[in-house]
Amino acid sequence: MFTHKFRYLFILGLSLYTYINTVLCEVYKYFNIDIEWYYALGTITLVTLCSWESSRLLEPLFGKLLGTAKNKIKILILFFAAGALLTTIFTSAIVLLVSMVLHKHSFTEALMPLKLNLIYAWLANLLFHLLNAVLFYFTEYKTKLLEAEELKRMTAQAELQLVKSQINPHFLFNNLNVLSALVMKNNSEANRFIEEFSKVFRYILNNHDKELVDLKTELNYIKPYIFLLQKRFADGLHIEVNIPEDKERFYIIPASLQMLIENAIKHNIVSKTRPLHIDVHVNGNNTIIVSNNLQPRESVEGSTKIGLTNIIKRYLLVSGREVEVLKNNGAFTVTLPLLTLN
Repeated sequence: MFTHKFRYLFILGLSLYTYINTVLCEVYKYFNIDIEWYYALGTITLVTLCSWESSRLLEPLFGKLLGTAKNKIKILILFFAAGALLTTIFTSAIVLLVSMVLHKHSFTEALMPLKLNLIYAWLANLLFHLLNAVLFYFTEYKTKLLEAEELKRMTAQAELQLVKSQINPHFLFNNLNVLSALVMKNNSEANRFIEEFSKVFRYILNNHDKELVDLKTELNYIKPYIFLLQKRFADGLHIEVNIPEDKERFYIIPASLQMLIENAIKHNIVSKTRPLHIDVHVNGNNTIIVSNNLQPRESVEGSTKIGLTNIIKRYLLVSGREVEVLKNNGAFTVTLPLLTLN
């Protein structure tokens, strides 16, 4: 607030308003203060300006603290107190300069103007910081509303992408082809395939509208999904999932692991001669890593390029934490933060 482009117009307006009220209430006459009108108006303007500028000088420091602090009210109060301290110093200097240097008054004669101007400076500082607090919380409220709308939009987009990626004709056609082959060869394998196939759809129906799911639930979905993929690609696809049980209590974005595995398969060659290796594991700082060797296809049919972007944005909106994407040394790696419920 203190860097607003119209701040000097506001300061001038408040100074004129204060001076007019001071004259109308005969404050100078009541306290026997002999001062020319231009000195009085100038002093009030300088005191108002110093009160504002004191807080403007402190705003970068306290702005950073407000961005990271949990107790924002405490920071706002400290900001007000620091502004009041600087205002007191500057106001005292201005009033004593005008009274003792320009008017040749003694210190005793300068005490009453000093007291009056300090009271005004403190009230002005209080007004400025009340306005700043109102503006701060209003801005935070608007930001949270926008973030909620963005999260709602991203969640809806993710739901659509999830449904499209799982219940599209290609997915059904490919898996029905695999099922058809299994029925011809091995009924027991076919039965298991149908069972795992149903688990994938059950997960979609139960979790598509959630912001977060626990890692255990996500893994229970990923296992049948991987089973379907490995039946389809056989020796062309190797997926290793290594998640300790003590990490299953953490939370992630629903279907994020599935989207990353699907993304790796979609953008890379998967064949017996050039197998695709996908590794899913947890590292020491409570993040889950999904990596694959790079053997990119020349063209990717039907790629929307929103799957990974969606995951990144949703993580940022839900938790404020970032997803790390790294591409080097022949590998593509995505690091997802493991979240906890507050």
